[in-house]
Amino acid sequence: MDHARPTPRDLRAPPQHDEQESSTPMDLTNNDPPPPKMPSASDETWEAYASSSAESSEASSADSTETERPSRTEQSQSPGPVPLQQEVAPSSDSLDIGYGLPRMIPTLTSSFLRPFSKFRGQQQSDKQMYQVDVELKGVDMAESTLCGYLKIQGLTKDHPTLTTFFDGEIIGPKYTFQTRHPSWGATDKTDMQHWARFPAWRPLATQARKNPSFHYKNFAQRENIFMRWKESFLVPDHRVREISGASFEGFYYICFNQVSGDISGIYFHAKSEKFQQLELKHVDDRGCFPAMEFR
Repeated sequence: MDHARPTPRDLRAPPQHDEQESSTPMDLTNNDPPPPKMPSASDETWEAYASSSAESSEASSADSTETERPSRTEQSQSPGPVPLQQEVAPSSDSLDIGYGLPRMIPTLTSSFLRPFSKFRGQQQSDKQMYQVDVELKGVDMAESTLCGYLKIQGLTKDHPTLTTFFDGEIIGPKYTFQTRHPSWGATDKTDMQHWARFPAWRPLATQARKNPSFHYKNFAQRENIFMRWKESFLVPDHRVREISGASFEGFYYICFNQVSGDISGIYFHAKSEKFQQLELKHVDDRGCFPAMEFR
């Protein structure tokens, strides 16, 4: 006998019973165990319970803070942009130096006595007058030195224009009125004779005669600055040491006026004409001159 196959009706979900057929009512009572009884305030165990709860809460908050907030080492190693409000101190190993750091400011006491200043005038002797142009290339008031080019025209027929490079000593704390270069050929008497030609030096004559090596204090704040200019070599060929009819083995006694920018000088060389006068005036450049700063 074959088994009877279930009909589609038999595969359906069992029918819903009506409310009338439900004979057993739903038990609405709560059978969960009652919560543990909290100790009363007077109980001694309440203090132990409260302290343990506080310690556990502090430990959990500390753990969460450590996991959420990385260490400073991790912050420095983690990539990403730096917030704008954060101030980052410059590193000594970094070449990116900010412009807010202190900068080197040149200490020049006069708008005339500075690099790239130009002066023009004449050098006069008993026989002739020659045009002279001077251009300063470097001025270091802290070291009491300067340097530049001196160009003289018409000195000889074979060399109508001669340019020499000179080094200068500024009379002050490092250099005195006394010439301390034996190779220059000047003595104490020579110094006194040439310095006395400048009217600005005469108030210092008495002190200089008593002590030729006295130091000229606060020279940068005075109206007149005294110097010595020594020609070193010819430009552009520094190997030329002698020229027929001309000599650059001597040096100049200089008086520079910081207010007007005028330069007065007297040339000295043992084998040249005595007391050759140099008079120069500043060439107006409207206060503009090139400048650079290495960062």
